[in-house]
Amino acid sequence: MDPVVILILVVAIVVAFLAASTVRIVPQARRYNIERFGRYRRTLQPGLNFVLPVADRVNTKLDVREQVYSSDPKPVITEDNLVVNIDTVLYFQITDPRAAAYEVADFLQAIDQLTVTTLRNVIGSMDLEETLTSREEINTRLRTVLDDATGKWGIRVNRVE
Repeated sequence: MDPVVILILVVAIVVAFLAASTVRIVPQARRYNIERFGRYRRTLQPGLNFVLPVADRVNTKLDVREQVYSSDPKPVITEDNLVVNIDTVLYFQITDPRAAAYEVADFLQAIDQLTVTTLRNVIGSMDLEETLTSREEINTRLRTVLDDATGKWGIRVNRVE
């Protein structure tokens, strides 16, 4: 083959590859955080998006639908020094994909640790009988504390059970 034809084929393949890598299709209910040379640039919304092929990189792919997180039973001591194992189910939603990716290293672990700490504070101030009868109050207090803390992480806690 002629070297010019080979060169044209190579250039055509490179151009086709670069053209294909400029397009990112983001599915519904997902958000992609884009970094340009390692620095946050923008968040891609659902649909067809264009990025710079060499400079831009998808760092995180986040689901913005309501998610359910169920924690393992945790031992909690009541005010009358009785140990109660409590498991929680959190319903949360990512509201700010940039904050969820960059404000905290692992938001699920952070939510779990914050839940345990808050549960110990709330239930530690109640005796066993009060703990068993005031479930709704515990859920409300837990949700309020979690929602305040997770707001800066770009996460909204919808319900706690």
